[in-house]
Amino acid sequence: MSEKKIKICALTTISKTMDWFVVDSMRNLAKNGYEVTLISNMDEGFAQRNSDYAKCIHFPMSRGTSIKDLITMPFKLAKIFKKEDFDIIYYMSPNVSLYASIAGILAGRKVRVYAQAGIRYVSLGGVSRKIFKFIEKMTCVFSTHVKGQSPKNMQFAIDEKLCPKKKISVVGIGGTIGVELDKCMAIDVAQTKNQMREKYNVPQNAFVYGYVGRINTDKGINELIEAFCQVEKQVPTAYLVLVGMYDDANPISEENLAFAKSKENIIMTGNVPPSEVYSHMAMFDVLVHPTYREGFGKVLQEAMGMKLPIITTDVPGPSEVIENNISGILCEVKNPVDLGEKMILLQNDSSLAQSFAQAGFERATKYFDRPIMLNNILQDMNRIMKLQSK
Repeated sequence: MSEKKIKICALTTISKTMDWFVVDSMRNLAKNGYEVTLISNMDEGFAQRNSDYAKCIHFPMSRGTSIKDLITMPFKLAKIFKKEDFDIIYYMSPNVSLYASIAGILAGRKVRVYAQAGIRYVSLGGVSRKIFKFIEKMTCVFSTHVKGQSPKNMQFAIDEKLCPKKKISVVGIGGTIGVELDKCMAIDVAQTKNQMREKYNVPQNAFVYGYVGRINTDKGINELIEAFCQVEKQVPTAYLVLVGMYDDANPISEENLAFAKSKENIIMTGNVPPSEVYSHMAMFDVLVHPTYREGFGKVLQEAMGMKLPIITTDVPGPSEVIENNISGILCEVKNPVDLGEKMILLQNDSSLAQSFAQAGFERATKYFDRPIMLNNILQDMNRIMKLQSK
């Protein structure tokens, strides 16, 4: 008689988050005996792309704060959880994590795992900080397991009394699903660089600073645009390419957005699918990621796989992905002057940039290759279920 499969339900607020951070780990769990269900506000085509290994449930909800959703969504999710009789509820992204943690209790789910990817209130102040800290704490309280995205983020959660030390842990040395090094190495970088620069009308001989992620305030895009303003005064031929969707829930300043749109040497590509991230990175000379807060920094690992030098901020997560002055360089958070100086430094010192790129690739090979990361998640889930069965 075959052994009963472990039923796991993974939830994110929107399916783009699921695409970027969750589907690969869930596909791997499905290959290893788990029965997978995915729940999110799904874009067109998401279910079709993932129905070969998972049951997909479209669950409309708002990205922003919604009192109506807070009241109704936990009960709607609890109904699904009871009907499907999941063994594990696994959730990432702020809104749905609170709803799912409450729903898990209502439905009597004994394993409720919160993937704490980037603590939202860190960049806030005043009343907003207090409100979102309370929401974060409640999500942790209602969860049976909390997965910090890095050791520093885990310690922050403990110090902030979001959850006790015994409840929180880090999978591997941190992160989510890592980087597909085999795909990075399969790319003809010179050819792809030429093609992508031609596509976006970027001169082949330009020095390109690149960013990949949501175009919003918390990712440091205001500071990046302001820093680039200073950079181009010294290097008029420099380009800035921003790859990712514009986030109107956390918008950058209207002045900076208008400036970026007015400049021929600032390219905003809009959202691109995960499968095209590596090819877009091929046209960069440096990856710049001036985030205010981060779970770990998947895009930094991807840049390492593409052998790019990296500039990022000295905050939990990114400061653990790279080793400062070895596999990348750290700048002060919310400091466009310091960021601009680091950008110019790497443009002027090609040997330093190359040294960072090579060391980053070696670090990614050791810790962040996707098979390593997916196996870490699998072993962690197996461990949780083994403890639960005792």
